[in-house]
Amino acid sequence: MSASAAVSAAVSLAASHGVMCDDPDVLSTGSNVIVHLRPAPVVARIAARTALVRPLVAGHFARDLSVSAFLDSRGVPVVTPSAELPAGPQLHDGFVMSFSTYVPHFADVELSRPDVLKLLPGLHAELRLYEGALPVRGPLDDVDHTLAYLDGLGVPELEAFRSRRDELLASWDAHYNDVQPLHGDSHYGNLLMTSGGPVWNDFEDTWLGPIAWDLACLAGARGSEAAHRAVEVYGGGVSPADVEFWLEVRVLFGGLWGLLMEHS
Repeated sequence: MSASAAVSAAVSLAASHGVMCDDPDVLSTGSNVIVHLRPAPVVARIAARTALVRPLVAGHFARDLSVSAFLDSRGVPVVTPSAELPAGPQLHDGFVMSFSTYVPHFADVELSRPDVLKLLPGLHAELRLYEGALPVRGPLDDVDHTLAYLDGLGVPELEAFRSRRDELLASWDAHYNDVQPLHGDSHYGNLLMTSGGPVWNDFEDTWLGPIAWDLACLAGARGSEAAHRAVEVYGGGVSPADVEFWLEVRVLFGGLWGLLMEHS
């Protein structure tokens, strides 16, 4: 998939709705292509590698828009769906995409892990009120789909990943507790620093899971010490052992994602 083709598709679709862009600014080309459709206050999210391993990637984009709109209605500082054109998700020229409001921010400024952990309880309190349908397997779906995709490519080094997946699945139910709607990918890169303070972004990975998952996204290291530290900064109420387990799930998916980056 060409990033330039993705940008062209987004510019074309926006133009069909009267939103003109003559100076697109590509913000990211990792999981998705993220482009500010300058001079319009619109950011397009175009499925890239996510489309390879998420059969229902449009559902992920729809979830991002739905959760963001809900949190905005609750007064939570979030990146909101665009009001300049239909926010989507839409399919155009073979690309799944959605549109959000551009938020001016300091691209070179990031909060620390402890700072984000301190903000999470407030976000979790609001997310508990969200009543939209959510997946219950979250990262496990991503692991399974990524394994299947890489297997289809003939990638040879997958057996260790399959074995680790099975080991973790055997303990899944024991750690699948205290579930609620989560951010799903709550690392510091998904908070935009603005002149008015931090703004939450990217609810594409929201799922109905244990709070410990969101803490695992911010633990910063494997092991009990890091898990205890994350729980302490968060404010308690979560088992460090659960954080350790979910961090292992995240490490597994991170390893698979590295292979996907290498082979796509």
